[in-house]
Amino acid sequence: MEALQTGLPLIFAGRGQSPGPSPCLSPQAGRGARGAFLPLSPFTGRGRVRGRGSFRLGVVVFFGALTCAAAPAHADDPRAKPLGDVPIFHEEALAAGINSVYDGPWEFFVGGGGAAFDCDGSGFPSVFLAGGKNRAKLYVNKSKAGGPLKFEEKPLDIGADPSLLDNVIGAYPIDIDGDGHMDLFVLRVGTNLLLKGGPGCTFTLANKEWGFDGDAGWTTSFAAEWEKGQKFPTFAIGHYVDRNAPGSPWGTCEENSLYRPQPGDKPDYSQRTPLAPGFCALSMLFTDWNRSGTPSLRVSNDRQYYRGGEEQMWRIEPDKTPRLYGRADGWRHVSIFGMGIAEGDVDGSGFPQYALTSMGDTKLQKLDPDEAGRGEFPVYRDIAGEVGATAHIPYAGGDRRPSTGWQAEFADFNNAGLLDLFISKGNLAQMPDFAAFDPDNLLLGQWNGKFAEAGDLAGIALDRQGRGALIADFNLDGMLDILAVNRSGSASLFRNLGADDGAGGVKPMGNWSEIRLVEPNPNRDAVGAKIAVKIGTRTLIRTVQVGGGDASGHAGWIHVGLGTAERAEIRVQWPDGEWSYPYRVFADQFVVLDRAKAQAEYWYPGR
Repeated sequence: MEALQTGLPLIFAGRGQSPGPSPCLSPQAGRGARGAFLPLSPFTGRGRVRGRGSFRLGVVVFFGALTCAAAPAHADDPRAKPLGDVPIFHEEALAAGINSVYDGPWEFFVGGGGAAFDCDGSGFPSVFLAGGKNRAKLYVNKSKAGGPLKFEEKPLDIGADPSLLDNVIGAYPIDIDGDGHMDLFVLRVGTNLLLKGGPGCTFTLANKEWGFDGDAGWTTSFAAEWEKGQKFPTFAIGHYVDRNAPGSPWGTCEENSLYRPQPGDKPDYSQRTPLAPGFCALSMLFTDWNRSGTPSLRVSNDRQYYRGGEEQMWRIEPDKTPRLYGRADGWRHVSIFGMGIAEGDVDGSGFPQYALTSMGDTKLQKLDPDEAGRGEFPVYRDIAGEVGATAHIPYAGGDRRPSTGWQAEFADFNNAGLLDLFISKGNLAQMPDFAAFDPDNLLLGQWNGKFAEAGDLAGIALDRQGRGALIADFNLDGMLDILAVNRSGSASLFRNLGADDGAGGVKPMGNWSEIRLVEPNPNRDAVGAKIAVKIGTRTLIRTVQVGGGDASGHAGWIHVGLGTAERAEIRVQWPDGEWSYPYRVFADQFVVLDRAKAQAEYWYPGR
């Protein structure tokens, strides 16, 4: 993360400029590396404030000092016009009853997320939103199917000090204890929270009950999976800067944590395994990158504050000590301002690709076919430039400075049967070398395998400082909506109205299916399962995951656009690796696939 510019003098500490759209002159910008800018601090005369006692002064340097020069950004190629339906969105947060602001000092320049999940058994996703220094809020969904969005704020009583809902960075929904009520892992600056869900959107603090010490720190990322043979999930927790370390924030990234459940009949997270070194993790995701059935842990790191760091992937095998993939395994060095991870099988290869947001260009990684074998080696190459997904400068508003990307998520917003890519954007605060007007991206998948920008056409190109986002069908009409958390401003809520009809109105889009998986305890929501939806000769893949993005997660209906197909054949690879029989379903239906039942069941909204 770049530090905010103030009036402190800068000294150019080198020569040379990195090519391409990446915004910084050096991968170790601000630390005396070749081609970096260094602040001349009035406190030390050097590029950092020393010692724990001078930390408050260090904040001045942190915000005011370190700015790596932005490489000139050019858009020489004409913008590709999206072919096919362009979804039209209507912003209606305040009208829908959502008034939440994420704000605060420098700890809250990052994060800004929330959770979308069904907390009352209605099938409609409600939302928990982080507030930073403001208190986190819960909004219960009261929308009617196909109608305008409507939410009601529900006061949160967690049976503990209510100030624990301050300093919240983000949250992820997950049914930890398998009781059918969604729980929340709440990321904080301070002690993290396990909130046990109950009937009627109620929550109680369960840290003590579940043996969790809170893993206190500046927590900025989270992911979870069910390891084979475990009744309860394994947690990966990512931290940012150790604010109390001498020399903070430079070179003081905290190590991350792995919590595996201990044996017993209830969750017990009393044992921590360090994931070291840590390189300021802003996003984490358990992913079965090689289709082995044993997910690894990808970690996207902010190069601003680490020394000698890079993007990471941990081998997490049951009952074994975690091990980092290294050069001998084929893992290549990549150093970015890593902010968000999204996974999607964009090309239909069966192997996931990964969108990695950063300052400047977004990366889109796929296995290198020449060097990765058949998934034996994690050798990736960046194809973002080839497919039009770099999103390195704003596409609207005329600001040609580099973008700042946060949340990334693959989804099908126009029900075309192709994956699109949403990226939330927003300046860190007021950084002069990066775009001030930096609207969110809506990159629509095209039939030629590329992406075409449609954010302004769709109506989401607002002047906001975006952070996390929740992609969900909030009114259960078969079309995905967007709730975007913004720093220092109200959250945005975009309702998907349908496709642009070319005459100022909307028309129906493609067909769809929304799927819910159910399996017997312990992993009721089948986290880690893969869903294969066959339409004609094509198979569309979705994976049930907890993690990724920018401190934001959702659970519930799994949306798949079907295009013109009126039927689909669905197979599920359950978390233990077993494949289901084919389920044949009609389009435009909510489908419940229960592992204990031979037939799919249709579900209908009750309001």
